[in-house]
Amino acid sequence: MPDSTDGRLVTLVVLSFNKRAYTEQCLTSLVTSTYRPIEVIVVDQGSTDGSREAIEALGPVLADAGIALRPVFNVENVGAPAGRNQGMDLARGEFIGFLDNDIAVKSTAWLEDLTRFLDAHPGVGVVSPKLVFPGTERLIEFAGCGVSPSGRIQYIGRGENADDPRFGVPREVQCLISACILMPITAQRAAGHMDTAYSPVQYEDLDYCYRLKELGYSCWVLPQVEMYHYEHITTAGSASINFRYVTIRNGMRFKQRWQHVFSRENGPRDEDTTWKEIDRYRLPDGETPNDAAC
Repeated sequence: MPDSTDGRLVTLVVLSFNKRAYTEQCLTSLVTSTYRPIEVIVVDQGSTDGSREAIEALGPVLADAGIALRPVFNVENVGAPAGRNQGMDLARGEFIGFLDNDIAVKSTAWLEDLTRFLDAHPGVGVVSPKLVFPGTERLIEFAGCGVSPSGRIQYIGRGENADDPRFGVPREVQCLISACILMPITAQRAAGHMDTAYSPVQYEDLDYCYRLKELGYSCWVLPQVEMYHYEHITTAGSASINFRYVTIRNGMRFKQRWQHVFSRENGPRDEDTTWKEIDRYRLPDGETPNDAAC
């Protein structure tokens, strides 16, 4: 049972598309969170691998731990922006967070820490923990996003040791990915829905951060809070989608929309945005992602 009850409801929106083992792990790991009350809105995107039955079966388990599960079962995959928008519309909490189904809790007091940070910094519109790869090496997957003046994306700290002091201090960043973020509901309501022009996936979260910034909010990483991220599990498995094509297309949309902002933000150099490939751990019966998204 939880050690802490704040009294203010936190809504967590989890996107699920197949990958049953990861969804089960994500949801069961939330039981270890010490914050209450929590409601979890799982938006399942037409899974065909038994995920629906697994999600339904976990309802009583979460309820016994004081967590309300509110599943949404789409007939088909409506894409990441539309799926998250469904969760936004159903949210009843004073805070709203987004989780991919390949996230698992590492810091059990993560919600206490993130909500306190938002309370103490009312100008912050969205905050992320540091995301680390599961496994023994404790490598950073993500400690914030940088955007070069030409629009290239950098995952700050990627591949570095999670204890590296360079990535251990809270910092304002240009934007964040939505794998694990928390917002005050007031900021989310001000920004509205994610833009479905970025469907099925890619750049919708970066665009959302820049919309928040346009409203006067800032984006931060709180690195003392760590969560596990298996990376690219949630967005894998739709062979009908050309992942490279939608990444290029949505990247161009993002650049056209926000270049007037990020070109003046003193972001990283292009040569510092090279993507580091990491040998990632997978669950024993998990699927290895291909180049297909959501």
